[in-house]
Amino acid sequence: MGKLIIFSAPSGSGKSTIINYLLTQGLNLSFSISATSRPPRGTEQNGVEYFFLSPEEFRQRIAAGDFLEYEEVYKDRFYGTLKSQVERQLDEGQNIIFDVDVVGGCNIKQHYGDRALSLFIQPPSIEELRHRLEGRGTDAPEVIDARIAKAQYELSFAPKFDHIIINDDLETAKAEALRLITQFLST
Repeated sequence: MGKLIIFSAPSGSGKSTIINYLLTQGLNLSFSISATSRPPRGTEQNGVEYFFLSPEEFRQRIAAGDFLEYEEVYKDRFYGTLKSQVERQLDEGQNIIFDVDVVGGCNIKQHYGDRALSLFIQPPSIEELRHRLEGRGTDAPEVIDARIAKAQYELSFAPKFDHIIINDDLETAKAEALRLITQFLST
C-alpha cells in the first residue's frame, strides 16, 4: 500500500525543480494523474498526462463528491484530483507525489492523515521571490505583481503543513526534502 507526498509552494519557490530531483532518487514515486476540463495539447493522452473531462462532466463529478480537491482556475477550466485514481495508484503500491495549490494540499492531507506527508516549499523572502520571478524573464510586471500577491496569501498556509522547507539554497532544500521523504517512506 503506497503513501502520499504533497508539495505546495508559491510560484517561483523551486518546487518543480525539487520534485523532478526526487523522481530520480529511486523512491518509487509516481505523479498523481489529475483531471482537467481543458482539451488535450499536442500528444497528451487521456489517462496518461490527465483525465480529460468536459466542464459538464467535471461539475457532475464535483457534485458526486469524486474529487479530493479541485479548482476552477478560469471559467469552465477545472483541475482536480480524483479519489478513485489516487486509490488505484495506492493499491498498486505506488507512492504518489502531488504538486497542488495550498488549499488542495491541505484537503488531501486532511483526507489521508498520517498516510500523507505534506511539504511546503518556501522562498527565503518575498523580495527574493520577486527577484526569481523577474529573473525568469517570462512574465509581465503586472503578472509578477499578481503572483507576489498570491504568494503572500499562500505563505499564510505554511503552518498547516507537516514540514516547511525554506529554499534559500537549492541543494540544501533538495537534500532536506529527500531526507524527510526517505524517513517518511521507511516508517
